[in-house]
Amino acid sequence: MSNRTLIRGGLVITAAEETYADVLIEDGRIAALAASGSEAARAWTAERVIDATDKYVIPGGVDAHTHMEFPFGGTASSDTFETGTRAAAWGGTTTIVDFAVQSVGRSLREGLDAYHAKTDGTCAIDYAFHMIVSDVDESSLKEMDGLVGEGVTSFKLFTAYPGVFYSDDGKILRAMQKAATNGALIMMHAENGIAIDVLVQQALARGDTDPRHHGEVRRALLEAEATHRVIQLARVAEAPLYVVHVSAEEAVAELAAARDKGLPVFGETCPQYLFLSTDNLAEPDFEGAKYVCSTPLRPREHQAALWRGLRTDDLQVVSTDHCPFCFTGQKELGRGDFSKIPNGLPGVENRMDLLHQAVVDGRITRRRWIEIACAAPARMFGFYGKKGTIAPGADADVVIYDPAAEQTMSAATHHMNVDYSAYEGKRVRGQVETVLSRGELVVERREFRGRAGHGAFVPRGLTQYVN
Repeated sequence: MSNRTLIRGGLVITAAEETYADVLIEDGRIAALAASGSEAARAWTAERVIDATDKYVIPGGVDAHTHMEFPFGGTASSDTFETGTRAAAWGGTTTIVDFAVQSVGRSLREGLDAYHAKTDGTCAIDYAFHMIVSDVDESSLKEMDGLVGEGVTSFKLFTAYPGVFYSDDGKILRAMQKAATNGALIMMHAENGIAIDVLVQQALARGDTDPRHHGEVRRALLEAEATHRVIQLARVAEAPLYVVHVSAEEAVAELAAARDKGLPVFGETCPQYLFLSTDNLAEPDFEGAKYVCSTPLRPREHQAALWRGLRTDDLQVVSTDHCPFCFTGQKELGRGDFSKIPNGLPGVENRMDLLHQAVVDGRITRRRWIEIACAAPARMFGFYGKKGTIAPGADADVVIYDPAAEQTMSAATHHMNVDYSAYEGKRVRGQVETVLSRGELVVERREFRGRAGHGAFVPRGLTQYVN
């Protein structure tokens, strides 16, 4: 006996089109779509019928940049895979791509296995992994081929954080050359960490210890310089490149210039750079610590370039870089020394709603909302068609979204395991009502129905932007 669900009467929005259609789900996948009220749609029956009248029917969000249980600065991000994926579902995201971490001196395999152990039986929604490469040598380069064969097809390196994740240009080039042969996508955190460390020490020596100085030392020009540098290394290696959490107007310009040359260079930004600014970092009484992340928040005037990049497709993806640390006991580690504040913000629950508010505000279209939050990340990381769209054969990751609902974002009502909201008090229009993951109800009319262990590991193919 098949398990059938029928969603009736909603406006189905994908990156490609908007249409009033009924959606038939069978055995965890989209079986068919038919125009609402058509003879075909009227003939369908199902054990579960969901009325989506006056609602949007959209693909589940794909957040391609999260850090659950992530070690940083002597502590770890406060969301576990269980709490973080539950919060993601509440916010209309049905797939995350998190980062497995290679420790220096250890193998990629050891790092990946540790993350498989963390996620096994704990996730409420589906998940995949990128691999952070902290130690580029002959062994790890060889391992990259094997991981690609297992569906871990993207590898992240850093020009930042000397002594922790930093790789020099030679190591980055070698990893890019390997990616050019096996089809993997290299992701880069692009900031000049060597120069930033000098500015950090100079600031602390002057007594500039408050959170706002975190943003001041991580200069926009040093993000732009590193972005330019890794683009040139990718050109030498003839490899595609994805630059994560782009925050500065000057870095967007580097990506745009590369894309104008026809290069396979891609960029991601995050809601915090679109909606927050250095004004938040400068909040008094150490409150600015809540907004410390890297790349840092920029002056508000950078936001226009980011929105423009999203409209022109010089930036393809909006992910969260969700890496929450509680204000009490974690962010407070940096009182008196901003360099000791754990870097990261909560946001996995807020992304879809914030981007819908951008639709309401006229910054992007509804289809572009779905493109940058669902389709493009799925395509970028090799699982579009299975994720990121509503089409026959796709996984039935579906969100019923109420565009007329209004909500106020707050730590008092969010489901992330963190003691503050980066968007406290922000009013937005639109709210998730019901969420299905592979046809199973995870959220039903604002009630959680999911369970730990429903989420499955998703092996990915190669990026669909260049392969």
